[in-house]
Amino acid sequence: MSQLEGYSTGGTVHIIINNQIGYTTLPEDARSTRYSTDVAKMLMVPIFHVHGENPESVIHVTKLACDYRMEFGKDVVIDLVCYRRYGHNEGDEPYFTQPQMYERIRERPPLYKIYGAQLLAENIVSEDEIKDIASGINECLEESFTTMREKQCVLPKADYYENWDDIHGEYSHKVLKTGVAAKQLRSLARKLNKVPKDFSLHPKLATLLKKRLEAVENGAGIDWANGEVLAFGSLVTEAIPVRLSGQDSRRGTFSQRHSSLVDTKTGDTFVPLNSLGQGQAPFSAYDSLLSEAGVVGFEYGYSLAQSEGLTIWEAQFGDFVNNAQGVIDLYISSGQSKWQRLSGLVLLLPHGFEGMGPEHSSAKLERFLQLCAEENIQVCNPTTPAQYFHLLRRQVKRDFRKPLVVMTPKSLLRNPLAVSRLSDMTSGSFQEVLDEGNKKTSRRILFCSGKIYYELFQRRQDLKATDLGIIRLEQFYPFPEQQLEKVIAQYNRANEWCWVQEEPENMGGWNFVRSRIASLVQKHIKYIGREAAASPATGFHNIYKSQQAAIIEEAVGRKQ
Repeated sequence: MSQLEGYSTGGTVHIIINNQIGYTTLPEDARSTRYSTDVAKMLMVPIFHVHGENPESVIHVTKLACDYRMEFGKDVVIDLVCYRRYGHNEGDEPYFTQPQMYERIRERPPLYKIYGAQLLAENIVSEDEIKDIASGINECLEESFTTMREKQCVLPKADYYENWDDIHGEYSHKVLKTGVAAKQLRSLARKLNKVPKDFSLHPKLATLLKKRLEAVENGAGIDWANGEVLAFGSLVTEAIPVRLSGQDSRRGTFSQRHSSLVDTKTGDTFVPLNSLGQGQAPFSAYDSLLSEAGVVGFEYGYSLAQSEGLTIWEAQFGDFVNNAQGVIDLYISSGQSKWQRLSGLVLLLPHGFEGMGPEHSSAKLERFLQLCAEENIQVCNPTTPAQYFHLLRRQVKRDFRKPLVVMTPKSLLRNPLAVSRLSDMTSGSFQEVLDEGNKKTSRRILFCSGKIYYELFQRRQDLKATDLGIIRLEQFYPFPEQQLEKVIAQYNRANEWCWVQEEPENMGGWNFVRSRIASLVQKHIKYIGREAAASPATGFHNIYKSQQAAIIEEAVGRKQ
């Protein structure tokens, strides 16, 4: 990963503290090769093995490694072969599993005595100097210990906080206007959908760009990808950098984005988002390697250093984010709580049931909702291009940062109903709750989120059912309690309240929202959706269609 475009740090010095302790696993059980550094051989970088009991050699190797990294901008690995005199922790007894090794360790003097004896033998220091050094170290430790007990410990301000002076970590539901003037959006569209005169563009892409521009010029029919590129374009022209990475992210998994255009004759690339004018910030898009954990970890780290930019990782399918679960649990969802580190990382996770089987249907929304507490992350499921447009802009326009998890669409990318007007983007902001229904005639209220809204909407239209109101939850967390309460209060004639989802009952948003919505409605909330299941979705398309139809019919009161 270190030498791939978009992921190089100018080289990293990797130090392996090879203490050979068996608390986790013994060296002979840990790998099939001789050295723990053998995995780094594929990188074709220097690997230094150095004896931990030789401080001068350790210093020499460390300096050499740093010099190499600075000179060549590549990784270098140090294998510090050493041992731990005591166990892994206070409760560990290494004699249980490594008695012979630890018998020899016990017989060896501490390192400071070994090195002190060497310096004495070479007449570099005297015994009094060694005693003075040891006494000074002990005094320093005692003073620090006393200070810790008697005074409040004030953490020094780290350098990496300098760019975060104007940004805090306290969440607010305060509405932030994120619209962009129509004149500016049309100007952006003309630049975003234009290529150099001598550029040979694929005919299908030429048609795509033409349709995008026409939609903006006409002020209607703006689809998801068009709304996204307008959001990106508006940000970079406001000097806010945008970074997007993921598997096939330049083109887009569903051939919807095409942020990097390729000349069919020369193979040269052209990125319209980087050709918007002087003074703009860069737009960077990278097709990542096939390691979700590695790339999500990198992007999280990048977001810690980038306070003002929009940093995005996109899953090829939302299902694949499970390969980065460790990074999500240890860093993204809890980094602020554990280390007071702020991150505005955005995760785009294609999610939705469309008959593509259990591995291409679910971004495991329920897992993210289980992690939600103390306003640690944001979890959203926008259903219109304008909502997505405002959501992306809101993420970097606020004066606080929280990681943002977005359930993004697949079939909605080309659904003629899932389009927005230009006026939806020129004013307003991201709406955490969307409501549409006749307040006087609605008797049954359907709460839902995501793609299933359009199926409910279409079926209601077909039936001309004026007794159905639909409330979309566009943001799950932090839960928009006040906004939802205002909407619910308007349906004072409703007598039936339902939550509709396409995920199985033990997945999706149901278990997260059921008590929250029930406390607002003060009535029983009926669940409508698939039965609880071990697997997210069926592998048979005909079964999927039957299940989906049954959900919609039950929701509109025409149960099959």
